[in-house]
Amino acid sequence: MLAAIIATIVTVVVLIIALVVVFTIRNRTKSPKASSKRMDVRAINTVGVGARSRGRGHADARVNAPQTSATNLGETLRPRFIAMGVLAAGIFGSLAVKAWSLQSNSETYRKEADENQYTTVSTPAPRGYIYDADGIELVRNRKSLTVLADVEVADDRTVVQRLSAVLGIPHNVVRYRIQDATTGAQSQRVVASDVDLRNIAFISEHLSAFPGVTTQERSVREYPWGALAAHALGYASTADDKDLETPIDGAELEMGDVVGKSGVEAGYERLLAGTHGQRVLVAAADGTVQRVVSETDPEKGNDIYLTIKAPVQYKIDQMLADLVAPTDATIGTGKGDSASAVVMDVRDGSIVAMASYPTFSPEVFVGGIGDDMWSLYTKDSEFQPLLNRVIAGNYAAASTFKAFTGLAGLAYGFADTGRSWDCTGSWDGFNTGAPQKCWLRTGHGPISFREGIVQSCDTVFYEIGKNFFQAGASQGGTISDTAMQEYVEKYGFGKTTGIDIPSEAAGRVPTPQWKAEHFADYPEAQQWMGGDLTNMVIGQGDVLVTPLQMAVAYGAIATGNLMRPHLFKEARNSSGEVVVSFEPEVTGVPDVPPENLEIMRDALHGVATENESIAKLFGEHGIDAAAKTGTAEYSDGKNESAWFVCYAPFDDPKYVVACQVNHGGGGSEVAAPLGVEIMAAVLAADAGELDPTVGVVAASSGKYIPLPLKSDGSGRTD
Repeated sequence: MLAAIIATIVTVVVLIIALVVVFTIRNRTKSPKASSKRMDVRAINTVGVGARSRGRGHADARVNAPQTSATNLGETLRPRFIAMGVLAAGIFGSLAVKAWSLQSNSETYRKEADENQYTTVSTPAPRGYIYDADGIELVRNRKSLTVLADVEVADDRTVVQRLSAVLGIPHNVVRYRIQDATTGAQSQRVVASDVDLRNIAFISEHLSAFPGVTTQERSVREYPWGALAAHALGYASTADDKDLETPIDGAELEMGDVVGKSGVEAGYERLLAGTHGQRVLVAAADGTVQRVVSETDPEKGNDIYLTIKAPVQYKIDQMLADLVAPTDATIGTGKGDSASAVVMDVRDGSIVAMASYPTFSPEVFVGGIGDDMWSLYTKDSEFQPLLNRVIAGNYAAASTFKAFTGLAGLAYGFADTGRSWDCTGSWDGFNTGAPQKCWLRTGHGPISFREGIVQSCDTVFYEIGKNFFQAGASQGGTISDTAMQEYVEKYGFGKTTGIDIPSEAAGRVPTPQWKAEHFADYPEAQQWMGGDLTNMVIGQGDVLVTPLQMAVAYGAIATGNLMRPHLFKEARNSSGEVVVSFEPEVTGVPDVPPENLEIMRDALHGVATENESIAKLFGEHGIDAAAKTGTAEYSDGKNESAWFVCYAPFDDPKYVVACQVNHGGGGSEVAAPLGVEIMAAVLAADAGELDPTVGVVAASSGKYIPLPLKSDGSGRTD
């Protein structure tokens, strides 16, 4: 291609030079010839009128006249001959250059000619299956009988009408589908999927009546258990422009490919996506396919095994649905407007179960979701069934945060096992005249740090928060104004955990800088106050966390290590060989004095064994655990939100459970029973005692009734 361009440029230059030479010669020869003619005229006029002999003069005139004319003619034509020669030289020179170019680049031109003649079209590859930890299919492919047509069929009215009659699709729809070029100019177009076998047989038996039409058995995604683990698995759908511009994990995508959009389907796109098959076609200049030269079959993607245990997941999915929408699948007939729960193995970070409600059916996205269903899934900001609340739901941490602010208090000497505080139910340590309340309005009386955790006394933590504020540099103290924040961030708050699926939220740990930036347009609200810390110390105010962050952080209390949570266990190729496996990763070891960690573990154990209602729940299942409840309150009149986190067995921790019920009520009343049942299920599965049945989980119906704006807080002990 480059040589051809150079040859063309050389040709143009030669022609330009030739033309310049011609015009230059002509311009130079015009003036002398004119002068010569004028001199000749004067010479001829002079002959016969001078004093010389008439006869001789006539003789000279007769003899010299023809000679002068021949000379002048030769002089006149000479520039033209030269110009023609130069022009001819330029033409032949350019032809020679072009011939040389063609000869020297013959292989390139031959290759380009072949490329113009042959067209390669990709054939979609089946995606890999997704299994649970024990080999139960969670996502698979099913066969879909598909009718395809070449692009030129759209211009054959007879064939279009026949397809319309056989498939029961309006002929204008058939033509539109064949004309749709989103899968490529020469690609066969999908006319219909999931076609009845009888219709496929009819077309196959009458191929002469359907020129350009073929039938194929293609694979499409299938989720056999409905909405089971829907948010963890995610969904796959046809690639759109955004996917093609920024493919996930650098995957090679083509228009028409099925690509993971969320969850594991997206997080492990590179492993799940197979290798395209190829059809090499001979195509005419107008794009009409003349024949198929060769064809290679697509290669299925790798199968992925997850850490999820399907029976545990099934039980938790049912629990959340029964809690939030027990009557006619209507939200508002139970507790809260949404709920989420996660189970993690504290030893290696593997996720045993991940559930979020409201939920959805990934199957509805296969082949493209309809407008009605999309409207149902997106019309209400509070419903949000596509939101994975475990990793992306930002919530006030409530009293579950006290385990970490309590460790900060121990580290800085603002709390210890020998100190006690007096809780009257009301606290105004800054003398503002607007006291903060303990959840127990009558007060706990004299109370130790350990009892402050067990009974979740707010007053103990208000005092800790006050000490941090007054010891800050801005108040003339000796520690950082963000000392408490920096300590709790050791446990991963304020940043993502690094789980191996997309769309994780980072939460928020508020600081003076954050507040100044957040309220940039409201100068009166920018100042960092003591109340900011006394709110944060009990997990209220501007603190935001996700259930997954809470699970990882409590796992670090149990073991001393922050583990990277993961859903992926291993990938196997078509021969069943393990090609990739997950290696447990410790993302951090919080620098916490061992003695302080033991104090906190003992206090959390006390919550599970000494708090009457919670101890009864664990006692019914014979579980020795550590736990913490939490109840987030709102100033807008909405119902409280319930938290519960626990790990067990206490002496040899294996699992941590974190669950949250949004606007569901008190932690002890609502979230604790849920969390204990979840822990019982996972421990039973470990012992081989859990019912192994896995059933279909229904997607949320989209029906809900408004929740009451305020609860009486009954049952709240945190």
